Amino acid sequence: MSSSRLFVLIPCAGFGHRAGGVLPKQYQRLAGSSMVAHTVAAFRSLAGRFAGLAVVVSPNDREVQTALPRFPVDNEFLLRVGGVTRAATVRNGLAALRQKGAGAHDWVLVHDAARCLVTSSQIEALIAACEHDAVGGLLAHRLADTLKVSSADSRVSQTLSRADKWLAQTPQMFRIGMLLDALERTGDAVTDEAGSIEAIGLSPLLVPGSAQNFKVTFPEDFALAEAVLLGRRKAMP
Repeated sequence: MSSSRLFVLIPCAGFGHRAGGVLPKQYQRLAGSSMVAHTVAAFRSLAGRFAGLAVVVSPNDREVQTALPRFPVDNEFLLRVGGVTRAATVRNGLAALRQKGAGAHDWVLVHDAARCLVTSSQIEALIAACEHDAVGGLLAHRLADTLKVSSADSRVSQTLSRADKWLAQTPQMFRIGMLLDALERTGDAVTDEAGSIEAIGLSPLLVPGSAQNFKVTFPEDFALAEAVLLGRRKAMP
């Protein structure tokens, strides 16, 4: 439907224990701002494209206002409905968006709070590829490395072909009603939105992303992400 609107939903209720630190990883600072602030800024740069931008946090979150001191503003929502799992957080966030007027046939772009290096051009590429697609899709990056399968004693048991392998990224873009139904049917086991869509028998579109659109997960990822952010800042006219 050409009249369908676009919404953004950023799940921000996890902690990220593998990253270390006292604060949840999305609230740790990179290049002068919290990680989630950089993430929000990428979508705010395309504010005219979206009918609403929602950040979903845990009900008792006490750090988000410090991490996002000027959020929310117009057409932005801070939703305190985060769950124990990512799937629950997204599911609750979508239900809250519906209550705020989002339609079942509107699109939602779900994006990781800790994937703070996404660019406006990558977001636009996803929208262009998916807005007329029957299913929707996700940014993804072709696997460049050789892929090994390990045995129980951490030895190589198999080498897989990388020819058809992709690393799933975000944003992932689907109709709100379709995604909410899929998540309600598949439960909390899925680790991304595309997985729930696949589980109900549909095939999301793979849209080429970038190696820089990685999810900050481990302690060493912070320095790399900050270097990219500072490099982009220096390159700005």
